[in-house]
Amino acid sequence: MNLLRTLATVSSLTLLSRILGFVRDFVIARAFGAGMFTDAFFVAFRLPNLLRRLFAEGAFSQAFVPMLAEYRLRRNAQETKTLVDRVATALFLAVALVTLLGILGAPLLILVSAPGFAADGEKFALTVTLTRITFPYILFMALVALSAGILNTWSRFALPAFTPVLLNLSFIGMALFAAQWFDPPVVALAWAVFLGGILQLVLQLPALKNIGMLPRFDFAPADPGLRRILKLMGPAVLGVSVAQISLLINTIFASFLTSGSVSWLYYADRLMEFPAGLLGAALGTILLPSLSKAHSGGKPETFSALLDWGLRLTFLLTLPAALALAMLAVPLLATLFQHGAFTAADVLQTRQALVAYSIGLTGLILVKVLAPGFYAQQNIRTPVKIALLTLLATQAMNLAFIVPFKHAGLALAIGLASCLNAWLLFRGLRQRGIYQPRPGWMEFGLKIALALLVLAAVLWFGIGEETAWLTAPTWTRIAHLSALVAAGAAAYFATLWLLGFRLQDFRRRSEQ
Repeated sequence: MNLLRTLATVSSLTLLSRILGFVRDFVIARAFGAGMFTDAFFVAFRLPNLLRRLFAEGAFSQAFVPMLAEYRLRRNAQETKTLVDRVATALFLAVALVTLLGILGAPLLILVSAPGFAADGEKFALTVTLTRITFPYILFMALVALSAGILNTWSRFALPAFTPVLLNLSFIGMALFAAQWFDPPVVALAWAVFLGGILQLVLQLPALKNIGMLPRFDFAPADPGLRRILKLMGPAVLGVSVAQISLLINTIFASFLTSGSVSWLYYADRLMEFPAGLLGAALGTILLPSLSKAHSGGKPETFSALLDWGLRLTFLLTLPAALALAMLAVPLLATLFQHGAFTAADVLQTRQALVAYSIGLTGLILVKVLAPGFYAQQNIRTPVKIALLTLLATQAMNLAFIVPFKHAGLALAIGLASCLNAWLLFRGLRQRGIYQPRPGWMEFGLKIALALLVLAAVLWFGIGEETAWLTAPTWTRIAHLSALVAAGAAAYFATLWLLGFRLQDFRRRSEQ
């Protein structure tokens, strides 16, 4: 399997999802702006979304995929299918119970996650209602994560990468055509989450049937494979999902700030997630099963080479993305979101958060590459220690930055903590001899630095006055931004080509 080609496929499908995500956010921003209703929805959606990332896609995937790869490589097909059946049954029952408790305990959850909302009875009640509608999303997505883990282990990466498109289509359809039938209209967005979850799950089922891995009910809590996965899952919640825990705590802080702060952070985070998903999520998706196979097959050199490949691609593609996000913050936000109820003032407030987030973009994606290096070897203790230290550092920075920088200080704390997390993971891999850098890193870094200088110069001279972006017609913004992005990308990659970079240098093969 050509990993670079697979990465291109997954990234392309992720790009489609991200583009539709921006269409979704454009529609939501135009219809609802940034205020009480969007604050209520984003808080309500963040709760099940956080649990999804923590338990379904985060801790569960990191524990399940290495175990499944081990079973597939070292055991027969029937034992592997039995593991899938028993894990699926346990996951369904556990998450169904969490979903029920979340629906019943929604008021308490809002008091804990957004205590500032309690001062406004209408806002609090609306958030509780939206939370109860969106909470079943975690059940659907837990099963989607199980399906994706199975398909990825069988090197079927395309379908899981396409699946998020359905959630965005659900949002767009409900916001455009159904909002008028709800009171208040923002309730339509909550039902879009519910519908999107069902659609994503249904899409996966035929593919699972085709590879003979469609789960059946088999309740066996004493199964040794299931017990090993559960043992890995608990610590993995912290080891992989520190950024998500920090985002939830940021919501608590932001709920006490000016109305709109939660929304400004959300829109900035959405832009940051574009490159993070395009490269970070795609790399993590491909690397985990590949690393797991290399570890189970007793190939430490292959394991280290895979990590080196992932790190080089991360620096090659993430550093220019972070620089562009910071320099093009106003052009991006004005072009994408400054329509209808989303004002120029919202653009400027969101810009502060986006610039702060961009500082930690590279660290955030490096975590997605480095963490699988531990979890593929079923090493839980080290990432947990690093996660706890990073979480404490994040909250210390929140307290230090929130007064002078307001909502942007919360974003800055997340960014800096991601860099700290990545550095500690890297140091842990090096100290244990798991990762041995391949020759040429110094030359590689110098060439990247020179290309970044060229990119910065092109963007600096091409942006013009920021105030003009706030008043220019929509199509003028789109044309100008498109030209800037194209010129910047051309300048960056042309510089790398002149310095000797070639596409074939980054090709890498892995076993099926």
